[in-house]
Amino acid sequence: MTIRTLTHFVGGEHIEGTSGNFADVFNPSTGDVQARVPIASKEEVAEAIAVAEAAQPAWGATNPQRRARVLMRFLELIARDTDELARMISIEHGKTFEDAKGDIQRGVEVIEFALGAPHLLKGEYTTAAGTGIDVYSMRQPLGVVASITPFNFPAMIPLWKMGPALAAGNAVILKPSERDPSVPLRLGELLIEAGLPAGVCNVVNGGKDAVDALLNDDRIKAIGFVGSTPIAQYIYETAAANGKRAQCFGGAKNHMIVMPDADLDQVADALIGAGYGSAGERCMAISVAVPVGQQTAEALSAKLAQRVSELKVGPALDPLSDYGPVVTAEAKERVESYIQAGIDEGATLIADGRGYVVPGHEQGFYLGPTLFDNVTKDMKIYREEIFGPVLAILRAESYDEALALASDHEYGNGVAIFTRDGDTARDFTARVNVGMVGVNVPIPVPIAYYTFGGWKKSGFGDLNQHGTDAFRFYTKTKTVTSRWPSGIKEGASFVMPTM
Repeated sequence: MTIRTLTHFVGGEHIEGTSGNFADVFNPSTGDVQARVPIASKEEVAEAIAVAEAAQPAWGATNPQRRARVLMRFLELIARDTDELARMISIEHGKTFEDAKGDIQRGVEVIEFALGAPHLLKGEYTTAAGTGIDVYSMRQPLGVVASITPFNFPAMIPLWKMGPALAAGNAVILKPSERDPSVPLRLGELLIEAGLPAGVCNVVNGGKDAVDALLNDDRIKAIGFVGSTPIAQYIYETAAANGKRAQCFGGAKNHMIVMPDADLDQVADALIGAGYGSAGERCMAISVAVPVGQQTAEALSAKLAQRVSELKVGPALDPLSDYGPVVTAEAKERVESYIQAGIDEGATLIADGRGYVVPGHEQGFYLGPTLFDNVTKDMKIYREEIFGPVLAILRAESYDEALALASDHEYGNGVAIFTRDGDTARDFTARVNVGMVGVNVPIPVPIAYYTFGGWKKSGFGDLNQHGTDAFRFYTKTKTVTSRWPSGIKEGASFVMPTM
């Protein structure tokens, strides 16, 4: 098998890495190394920033409608190449082909929203704010911004970051995950094909040195990040200390509250999809089911046990696979350690995903679906994000107890409630201390013209991803107070201006 050597993408060209450091890119379905990706030095990052800084002024001065036309053409190219991009995701990340197409589609929807930049960038105007005085505001690009994106959505999150940033007139440095960098590199190529000027969007692969270089360079005006909570907090704090805007999203522990009046067949199907889809490697995955009342818990546990036993785990490109492998051997080992922790702490193991073997793919990074019952809130498997195909059932005696579980957890990304009672649902959505809420919707990822963001340790920063918040984040507001001479003679005034 030939192992490819990947590059950076800077100034509209593929640039070989010069640091001498590389990371392996695996095919999780087989366990084979399929590529080597260069890990940029601080000097390489600085060179990419210089290219972006040189390209940004002309792009920022381009009419917003013309910038939107470039993104419109970009969408056409993504549509043309969707199958190719999805296959690239599957063989580097491990999610199924259909799931990979969903990854792309959710990113495309944000680009579609960003086409409205001519309207979204409009300011405000007030005539006669004072005698002969007009006041107006304008939104202007920040300059060069950086996006640090995770392995679990190699298309969606880069598109969420790049679309609004580029539409607003910024230049972008994208640092994708080194685990699955091929799609971000390909997106850079497609932007050039769509007519984006060279240097306006650059893809630089790297690790902590590259991240620190972005954080410490004064030319970078804003940082967007999605990943684990400790790194999100580190990036947010470092960016703030360096005077940069930061928008950082971390981990999650998403609950699904199941009321006694819920349709349990619908609930079981929702939990199977939301808990095990993409091998649980989603920040919006449901990892905790909270049935209210023992009767509800017993019935739900039995239904989940049956459905889990029917799941098919296999290669990412096998159309019969419900989900594929996790991304690396290290990820597999980490999830297995959590399963053992759950056993050691006394949770009831209904289904054990360890030791799962796919014939013909024995070296792949596979985990079968794992299901725990009788989990308690002091257990590690409840407190921490596992990021794998592990679902925990934590039983609650009452609605208020279930509400408190989701509200009091240190993570506050997403939550769902399944019920047929409108009053309960309305009360829950108003009171729960979580950023994104689903009512009979298991994965409450907002549509592109609303914003995406969690609370508490799931999100750091004042503005969320996509929607109008994205344009607020990637622009600065300038306010002008204007008066033209009208023949009035005035002396100097030493009083603070008022209306």
